Amino acid sequence: MDTPQSSSFRTYVPAGESLRGREKENIFSHTQKTFDTVPILEHLVNGWNGLLSEPFRGITTDGKPIQGLYTPEDDAVDVQSIVHAMSQFLALLSHDEKQLVMYPIDAPQRRAWANPELYLFRNGIRLENVDEVVRTAVHSVIQTTFSPEGFQKALSAMKTNEFLGGLVNAPGVLNMHSYNFLIFGSPSTTEPFGWLLYGHHLCLSVFIWKTQIVVAPTFIGAEPNVIDRGPHQGTQILQSEQDLGLRFMQSLSKELQSKAQIFKTTQPPEVPEYRWNPADQRHLCGACQDNRIVPYEGLPVGGLETSFVQLLFQIVEQFIIYLPAQARKNKLAQVERHIKDTHFCWIGGFTNDDPFYYRIQSPVIVVEFDHHSGVFLNNTEPARFHIHTIVRNPNGGDYGYALLNRSDATNGKNGL
Repeated sequence: MDTPQSSSFRTYVPAGESLRGREKENIFSHTQKTFDTVPILEHLVNGWNGLLSEPFRGITTDGKPIQGLYTPEDDAVDVQSIVHAMSQFLALLSHDEKQLVMYPIDAPQRRAWANPELYLFRNGIRLENVDEVVRTAVHSVIQTTFSPEGFQKALSAMKTNEFLGGLVNAPGVLNMHSYNFLIFGSPSTTEPFGWLLYGHHLCLSVFIWKTQIVVAPTFIGAEPNVIDRGPHQGTQILQSEQDLGLRFMQSLSKELQSKAQIFKTTQPPEVPEYRWNPADQRHLCGACQDNRIVPYEGLPVGGLETSFVQLLFQIVEQFIIYLPAQARKNKLAQVERHIKDTHFCWIGGFTNDDPFYYRIQSPVIVVEFDHHSGVFLNNTEPARFHIHTIVRNPNGGDYGYALLNRSDATNGKNGL
């Protein structure tokens, strides 16, 4: 058995005949070829489409959303600058392009995102199909919306995606612009609106109402998570989430480690088939899982020493780094208010070389970290260089729906 967790990703870069002709592929031909050669995909996609057809409820522990968790707050968001950036973007589009990119605030397309390199949901505009000036305007929207650190994290995901395209000779499938962009509602300083960016290893759902912002769900990943050559050499992503999570687990006593560790290995047969599939592997809250029931597992953290709780907050902060400073502070305070109902679980070993999964879950946040086996690279076991991470606001908080559905919101009052 190979041990990619202790090896460089370069060991698993495909070569030779397997790369021949890939440079001619685009997202459409690649998607069709993959469906033709991987029969299980059709079954998975049919299941995902079925999940999307369900009315939104939100991720819960028992199928019953807890009410009243999300309330209007002043996140000090510079909504005027965001509206300006979005207006500049829209001014660059033709009438037909605007028709493609604009949706009602409650459109079902808000939930239609996916992180594989397969072109499953063909909504909005595709960045690789528009002029550079339009792509720059989209980046300006992201930069104006997010914290500086969050914007750089999103850019790093795009760069590692392009790097992967070069490694496997598939630049038409994996590049800096392999993403779709949509707007929901009309950008306004007084009314709710949002945007969605999704594509391979980067999916970001944003909701804004006056000075309040919700950035959830999010998905960010990388294969590999480090660029070792070329113009972006030195770019690294998701290392803090990995290192802080491992530090938390390694710092626990053996008794607490045994409570947190729900499976000692990362693969079936120990990990049950019902909670593992080739696309998601160990993570539970990815694309199309908006209504999934995810019971608490592992270690309750509310009774731990303060140092452990503070380390847990550091981990959560890395996952929500997209949020501007005040919004991030508000979200962390919300997480702290529910610390007694927060759980930490772990799958896999926890030496410095082991691949692993962990989840932090409370009534107001779920974060997942998972090391994956190869998709484009050849490692058959989960590896430390292929990472998926997810953020969810459970109990109806995703997409800002909990705020939209409040009685004061229904009456057009945000309360800020």
